[in-house]
This record gives sequence, structure tokens and C-alpha cells, in this order.
Amino acid sequence: MSNILDTIWVFHGEGGRFSSGVFTSIEKAEIWIDGHKLSGVLTAYPIDEGVYDWALFNNFLDVKKQSQMSPNFIQQFTSASQDHYHYENGTRDN
Repeated sequence: MSNILDTIWVFHGEGGRFSSGVFTSIEKAEIWIDGHKLSGVLTAYPIDEGVYDWALFNNFLDVKKQSQMSPNFIQQFTSASQDHYHYENGTRDN
């Protein structure tokens, strides 16, 4: 079994400007989210790689416009293909 971690879980609380928690497993994240009865989104992010590059490599993004290669686009890019879960008062939405 490899000890290399390739995904990190980031929690972004409802209404927050910045993320409020980063976890090595979804289980650890959910214990924290439930313990504080938080609302927001928990998203898997690749480690040591930007989401834009990850999406390109995995064919989740097909660049069709020059503007999709701009720094502004790349720095704001997220992908619906990232695993993500929504929580309300500590409970995961189904």
C-alpha cells in the first residue's frame, strides 16, 4: 500500500470567503463538520497540481476560447468533476 496522498479534502463554509478546513480523508472532515454542525461544501482537490491542469489532463475541460487560458480564468477555475458534497447543519445532503 502506498503512503502517497494524491487528494486532499477542503471545506468551504456557507458564506465564507476562504476555506475553513483541510483534511487528509473524508472521514476526518465529516467528523469535524458534524461535530460543529457546519453548512457548506467539502471538495476533493488534487495535491501538487492545479485544478485547471488536473481537469485538462483528465479531459474534464476542453479549452475552446483564448480567454479560457488566461490567468484570471485559471485562478478562479474549479470543476464539477471534482468529488464534492454539500452539508447542512453537519449532515451530508443526499
